[in-house]
Amino acid sequence: MKKGKTLLKENYHAARWQEPLIMEMGSPGERGVYPPQVEEEVREAVGDVLSTIPEGMRREGFPGLPEVAQPHVLRHFIRLSQETMGTDVNIDLGLGTCTMKYSPKVNETLARMAQMADIHPLQPDVTIQGILEIAYRFGKILGEICGMDSFSFQPGGGAPAIFTNASIIRAYHESKGEGDKRDEIVTTIFSHPANAAAPATAGYRLVTLYPDEDGYPDLRALQAAVSERTAGMMITNPEDTGIFNPRIREYTDTVHAVGGLCALDQANANGILGIARARDLGFDLCHFNLHKTFSSPHGSEGPGCGAVGVRKELARFLPVPVVDFDGSRYYLNYDLPHSIGKVRAFLGNLQVVLRAYAWVMALGPDGIRTAAETAVLNNNYLARKLSRIRGVSVPYAKGKFRLQEVRYSWETLKEETGIGTEDVNRRIVDFGVNNYFTSHEPWVVPEPFTLEPTDSYSRKDLDEYAEIVGRVSDEAYGNPDVVRSAPHRTSIAKMDESILHDPGRVVVTWRAWLKRKAGTR
Repeated sequence: MKKGKTLLKENYHAARWQEPLIMEMGSPGERGVYPPQVEEEVREAVGDVLSTIPEGMRREGFPGLPEVAQPHVLRHFIRLSQETMGTDVNIDLGLGTCTMKYSPKVNETLARMAQMADIHPLQPDVTIQGILEIAYRFGKILGEICGMDSFSFQPGGGAPAIFTNASIIRAYHESKGEGDKRDEIVTTIFSHPANAAAPATAGYRLVTLYPDEDGYPDLRALQAAVSERTAGMMITNPEDTGIFNPRIREYTDTVHAVGGLCALDQANANGILGIARARDLGFDLCHFNLHKTFSSPHGSEGPGCGAVGVRKELARFLPVPVVDFDGSRYYLNYDLPHSIGKVRAFLGNLQVVLRAYAWVMALGPDGIRTAAETAVLNNNYLARKLSRIRGVSVPYAKGKFRLQEVRYSWETLKEETGIGTEDVNRRIVDFGVNNYFTSHEPWVVPEPFTLEPTDSYSRKDLDEYAEIVGRVSDEAYGNPDVVRSAPHRTSIAKMDESILHDPGRVVVTWRAWLKRKAGTR
């Protein structure tokens, strides 16, 4: 960028519409789409389908939906889309890989094909050979990437996958007659919170490691903590700080020495694909978030897929069914007597599996490694620029390279100006970018913000984002009120978040809103 030239969208302003709720639109008699009438032959063949529904479950009247013409519906949703910051129209590198990972549109076309959309979970195996073959082959591909022998795609996301790992660890120890004896799981304060929550839900007692003076989980504390009570270790590496623990093999060896298993949370695998394998690091189980690392639009609750991979010794504990191949056909194998059972209906979100399969087939082995290397390069380029901005710091493992993301801190800015990370987060959207993810709770890094540029962004994108952060820092020191009162250019101004904690002012259902509007509640 030439000196003096700015990349800031100084004139950015989100669209504003006085748009009613869809339930408030339309008028009696207005029509959008007429569904086709049932053909007489079909009616006669099927008979009265309503008679199969118990009388007490049938509606007494029409459901009270708004009667809106199709053009009005279209305008309504287009206007709403203009009031949001869609991921296709701005820089969203602060949202986490759930959303801004490169997600080719052609993969969406594949996932929405009738051959996929019309699959019924109870169809016979012989009628879904295509998607079963893809699931089987993709499990083998993931095995090449991480070194595990068998996979399940049932878990609906990262946390369900971690719970599945905890359940497999428990089933393994129970099979050895040590289920009651081994009641402790080791994790770290910088691992994803589900690595503590899921085993706790499964009944385990937690042992949490904190960072040593170098920013890594304290190895001496681990060596002191493990015992015959240790069922396993469940950690994230690299962590959300971006720090990769280069001595991880010493940790897994320590746990194995007392008979425990080791599970790796690979939600942050963007920086190690094709470079480091979970099996080679000493792990017995792992999971990928396909909706993050392998490209599938996700952000804000789905659809997701947590792919769980295990060594062959643990394959008998995987959820049923697993996809197998007998040499001539693919089939759903329920014959696993030691399985932990089902953790989700059918095989999970197969559309996500299909997108992920398309992504790896398009890139190939070299392309996958290039995507990881680009993510690390982008991240460290941005980190160097942000580290020079006044008020920004990077706690833990100071001076060391990070992998795919960095958890920065506005602690200095907060101390010197009173402006914290939530204030900055509301101000950056005034320049046409999405707000950022701060951190999981608790905030071990003070006033945190977490950025993950992945392989999706150009140098110009990174320069623009860094310039925005720098501008907001300058404003915090020179005119803090403009930051504190932001946003100023979005369709919705700063929310009064106090109402979210007042049950007397918040309704969570349409029926409750109607009662509130009618004054009956």
